[in-house]
Amino acid sequence: MGILLKNGKLLELETGELLPREILIEGKTIQKIAEQLDTTGHEVVDLGGGVIVPGFIDMHVHLRDPGLEYKETIETGTRAAAKGGFTTVACMPNTKPILDTPELMNYIYETAEKTGYCKVVPYAAITCGGRGEELTDMQALKEAGAVGFTDDGVGVQVAGMMRTAMERAKELGLPIVIHAEDESLSGKGCMNEGEVSKRLGLPGIPGVAESVHVARDALLAELTGAHLHVCHISDASAVDAVRWAKRRGIRVTAEVTPHHLLLTDEGIDGTDANWKVNPPLRTENDRKACLEGLLDGTIDMIATDHAPHSVEEKQRAFQVAPFGFVGLETVFPLLYTELVAKSQQMTLQQLVHKMAVAPAEVFDLPGGRVAEGGVADLTVLNLEEERIIDPNDFASKGRNTPFAGWKAKGWPVLTVCEGRITHSRP
Repeated sequence: MGILLKNGKLLELETGELLPREILIEGKTIQKIAEQLDTTGHEVVDLGGGVIVPGFIDMHVHLRDPGLEYKETIETGTRAAAKGGFTTVACMPNTKPILDTPELMNYIYETAEKTGYCKVVPYAAITCGGRGEELTDMQALKEAGAVGFTDDGVGVQVAGMMRTAMERAKELGLPIVIHAEDESLSGKGCMNEGEVSKRLGLPGIPGVAESVHVARDALLAELTGAHLHVCHISDASAVDAVRWAKRRGIRVTAEVTPHHLLLTDEGIDGTDANWKVNPPLRTENDRKACLEGLLDGTIDMIATDHAPHSVEEKQRAFQVAPFGFVGLETVFPLLYTELVAKSQQMTLQQLVHKMAVAPAEVFDLPGGRVAEGGVADLTVLNLEEERIIDPNDFASKGRNTPFAGWKAKGWPVLTVCEGRITHSRP
């Protein structure tokens, strides 16, 4: 007995057409796709005309587990991911302890297998404890299942250390994934350095703190031949640096978050830390540069940088509250509404490509396609359903979002991960 999805429209990724299709899933595999299939002996799920797309893949998620479970757990974070249409997420290593041993890689996989609502692939730290002083045992971490190496949360400050890390990662065939931040430039900043920070009297983080590291690491990637992936790009000059590197033939990929595509520092009043994130919300020029980079292929994919915190932490004064937003449950409706439905700056096909196809291709992961014989990772969207974003409805433990109260449409209503229904809305 399989699961038969009927009365749905499959997004054709090459043409953008919506084709009436039924899908038969048996085990973890898509067995058949056709206009009409025999329902005998199968569990039938009526999709009500919903749009079928590949399951989304988020290569930048903070699950906070182990050690910070009051913010999030693998169970709550993956439930939020499934609710947002995701079938795979990559978790960042800045947990407590930091993910820098094979034993901790095993912990992530085993816990996700037992309690997860989607697949979890862990990054391992570049340096022991994320301190930037000593390389981790990268080979052992790869053998334990690491999909890449990152000290996300901090940038690797010493160029010589980054060069050595890239040389080792190149040997192992895994990417170096960077949080680009020169701490000698960012200092104790808490928002973008510019007119708004000056008006509010808050210390700023200049965009050059990001672009300097992107440029440095692109040159090191050219020297070593490593694959460099740039996290949560936010600065116009950083986008230019990635564009230059790609034209030069350097193996550089990049991601951008929904908040850096939709928001600017003009929304910050200095009292609400739900607007505090790192890298910070920047200027309208930076926002436009990120969108332009996404559309012209400079930026390969969309990632949420889902970073849950407790309500109490985010109620602290802006300057001392922690950085970060949650994003797994709202990313598709927000971007579909603002960039596809309203402004028509993207097509549905392009958005799905950036959220599913590209991350699968760049990181060589299963999924990214809905095809016979392929893994049964898919999401069904109701493109007409419109709702107000209410953090109290989140499956995540985190409520920290600047998008509370926004009206958005295009909500995931069914998520299937390896043939298992992990999220379903009436």
